Amino acid sequence: MKVHVFPGQGAQFSGMGKHLYETNPTAKQLFDRANEILGFSITNLMFEGTEEDLKQTKVTQPAIFLHSIILAKTLEGEPPQMTAGHSLGEFSALTAVGSLSFEDGLTLVAKRAAAMQKACEASPSGMAAILGLPDATVEEICASITDDVVAPANYNCPGQIVISGSIAAIQRACELLMQAGAKRALPLKVGGAFHSPLMAPAQEDLTAAIESARFAVPSCPVYQNVDALPQTDPSIIKRNLIAQLTSPVRWTQIVANMIADGANHFVEVGPGNVLQGLIKKMNSEALTEGIQ
Repeated sequence: MKVHVFPGQGAQFSGMGKHLYETNPTAKQLFDRANEILGFSITNLMFEGTEEDLKQTKVTQPAIFLHSIILAKTLEGEPPQMTAGHSLGEFSALTAVGSLSFEDGLTLVAKRAAAMQKACEASPSGMAAILGLPDATVEEICASITDDVVAPANYNCPGQIVISGSIAAIQRACELLMQAGAKRALPLKVGGAFHSPLMAPAQEDLTAAIESARFAVPSCPVYQNVDALPQTDPSIIKRNLIAQLTSPVRWTQIVANMIADGANHFVEVGPGNVLQGLIKKMNSEALTEGIQ
């Protein structure tokens, strides 16, 4: 059973989408429409921008969404029978299977990025990757820090969790996690504490936009980050998208549930190959490929 998966923030690179723009008329039309919707030339930043340009949350998220969605819309062959996206990639997944229109999907992603950047600037915070510990150990140590904010943010695969919180709490948690036997506790170069309670202000800003957007029944089930379950009901999809900003991405559980439901061919649609690597770690027999 074929699955399309869509990457999240961190997969960006200078030049992303340029070949599509230059060789595919449909892609060019969609990129030009995106410039109109956003009110600035996202294509210039994607095609010619520096690494620093592309690291800005307000640029990164629309850029990855556009690259992923335009690829999905120009693909030929059988459509996927299930889909999912990692964090930001959930918006790509929903748009690719018709739950959101291209215009509404891009507008929501732009609003999400602006709200998250605003929250990051209001509260200095960060994330760190923890390697080599059971999920339960990471959860227990994060929960033991009660005077500050730190929590699991991304369950990427067994033995790889990203934690999220204030700078001080991240540092303390990393020390405790290394003492508990972690192979590595690596601070990440990100703008803030994504998928943690510190994103509550962004959640407030985004709720009204999600509630007012039109969501249709997707053409196949979308396994959502918050509950790792296949969803097709627009009301549940919207509720989960709102919760997503302050809840962890349950990618380990999503992949496990997809495989249990018959998935055996995963196609990563968008920049990078991070999701292919995570899926292979969970099921070395799964067929994975990337389309960039």
